[in-house]
Amino acid sequence: MTLPNIGTRAEWLAARLELLDAEKELTRRGDELARRRRQLPWVRVEKQYLFDTGEGERTLADLFAGRSQLLVYHFMFGPNWSEGCPGCSLQADSFDRTIIHLDQRDVTMLCASRGPLAQLEAYKRRMGWTFEWVSSLRNDFNYDFGVSFPADGEADSVTYNFKTPWCMVERRQQGIAEEHAGLSAFALEDGLVYHTYSCYTRGLEAFNAAYQLLDRAPRGRDEDQLPVPYAWVRRRHQYHSPEPTGSR
Repeated sequence: MTLPNIGTRAEWLAARLELLDAEKELTRRGDELARRRRQLPWVRVEKQYLFDTGEGERTLADLFAGRSQLLVYHFMFGPNWSEGCPGCSLQADSFDRTIIHLDQRDVTMLCASRGPLAQLEAYKRRMGWTFEWVSSLRNDFNYDFGVSFPADGEADSVTYNFKTPWCMVERRQQGIAEEHAGLSAFALEDGLVYHTYSCYTRGLEAFNAAYQLLDRAPRGRDEDQLPVPYAWVRRRHQYHSPEPTGSR
């Protein structure tokens, strides 16, 4: 373990002020990136998707629930899984109680997975979440928006995160290769649905409260010695269990 840099209060303050300048620059850069996200061209979603929901079969336009903006978190929960991904569960713990605030800003947020609706709802009850969770099992939504992939791994022309060839995605060796996490944004204008933005992998960290706080802790994420960054993550009720259960 690397020893900390011990110094005086004056040395700390000087270094902190220098860091503050860098943090302010990062904030300004973040504002500029947010502006550029909003300037991406909107792409009309012409395919009709039908989702299984707690209120019956609904279209993508129906999922807006009377609002003009929709955020869909692609939660990793495959058709044959018995429980959701621990990493996605960590994300959900962060955004579950935030959704009511998004509602006030004309934004609906929900989760979508290829797992059967009954399995999704059972896991949601187990975890104590309140967000809406819909099943895309009977449509191509997850495939079309880059988070579900052929289980046989033969589709070398398919890419993840826009540019990584599917055949090179490391998690294929872990048995959960067919499902990955992501966030997709949509707009509803004059009755038409448009895709406006998607992000994957570390692009999702911005709304992961645990990682944002760890980045400000003395030792940070402290993941360098782990086989993969998320290796420490458990579902919140499993941290005291001797062995974590699988996500399938």
